[in-house]
Amino acid sequence: MPKPRYHNVDNVSIDKTLKQFKQWRADRRKKALRDRSYLVPNHQPEMDYLHDNREDASITWIGHSTFFIQYEGLNIVTDPVWAQRLAFQRRIGQPGIPIEDIPPIDLILISHSHYDHMHISSIRKLYRSSTTIIVPAGLKRKMQRKGFGRCHEMHWWETLKIGDLNLTFVPTQHWSRRTLLDTNTSHWGGYVLEPVHHPIMPDDQHNPWVTVQDPIHQPHPTITADVTRKEMGYQQRAVPPSVYFAGDSGYFPGFAEIGRRHRIDVALLPIGAYEPEWFNSSQHTTPEEALRAFNDICAEIMVPMHYGTFKLADDTAREALDRLDTERQRLHIVKERIRVLGYGETLIVHGLLDEEAEERAEACRSDAL
Repeated sequence: MPKPRYHNVDNVSIDKTLKQFKQWRADRRKKALRDRSYLVPNHQPEMDYLHDNREDASITWIGHSTFFIQYEGLNIVTDPVWAQRLAFQRRIGQPGIPIEDIPPIDLILISHSHYDHMHISSIRKLYRSSTTIIVPAGLKRKMQRKGFGRCHEMHWWETLKIGDLNLTFVPTQHWSRRTLLDTNTSHWGGYVLEPVHHPIMPDDQHNPWVTVQDPIHQPHPTITADVTRKEMGYQQRAVPPSVYFAGDSGYFPGFAEIGRRHRIDVALLPIGAYEPEWFNSSQHTTPEEALRAFNDICAEIMVPMHYGTFKLADDTAREALDRLDTERQRLHIVKERIRVLGYGETLIVHGLLDEEAEERAEACRSDAL
């Protein structure tokens, strides 16, 4: 029985002709002498903090699309690739944290099956009896054949509750393949991480926790619209901001749809492997398109990724970062909202958002509607 094939939104095709591949090879020869001296810096990772942390939401860049994320008490890795080589491409920058030093992993999130996003040897070293691997639809059976029994596959817009985490699998514009015969037999996408609930607690510690669907925007049932929680003695517990890991994608209308369905605070967005643009635009965003996606989803903080670790296309890390900053200035986005991490650098998500950020988010969503 033939395997089902998955498609992009609006059936956008990523297929390339042999003539286009030959043209790309010719273009690459012309650009072979590009200055590639800039290397993404490595930072000394905060290992004591990362091993002890169970409260803060934090994001540590390992390299490419691999992040170590701590969220609602869970240790999470996205698209694990610690490989020193992918086919003929050597790794340019060393992983931000050696794989043997990574704290025990609860969840591994796979965006799609490409080798630069799903390295089986890396997964084996991270996987334990208590680890769950989340994969796109169509990939579970392959992972189970590899010996990963705790594996769950998701379809677009499906939400899975894991502890205090709501995990939603969302669309991207891309494709998948591991062999010559399995093109698009598994899906591709990104993940939105959100807290399951937003508890508030009275100052009187003897009273029980009270959970409401959205205490930030909806009054507690016992509080009238004219009386604030603060006046009633209620205090808001620190709520982890939502995190969106985009995986790999070309620019598409789905970014705006994700922003309509989810309140995104921190967006991890790809900015590399886009050149030549005539060849790669349908599957990889340019830095300018990444910022357009950032605005579409109405996020407050952007963390760029998918650049500088492997030479997957003709662009360089320096060019990608320079173009990103030039476009940021053109769009009048304050520099602090674009967090460019080094390998091993940790962004603590708690405390990033203030009243001004809230106002920007509300204005953006109002404009989108």
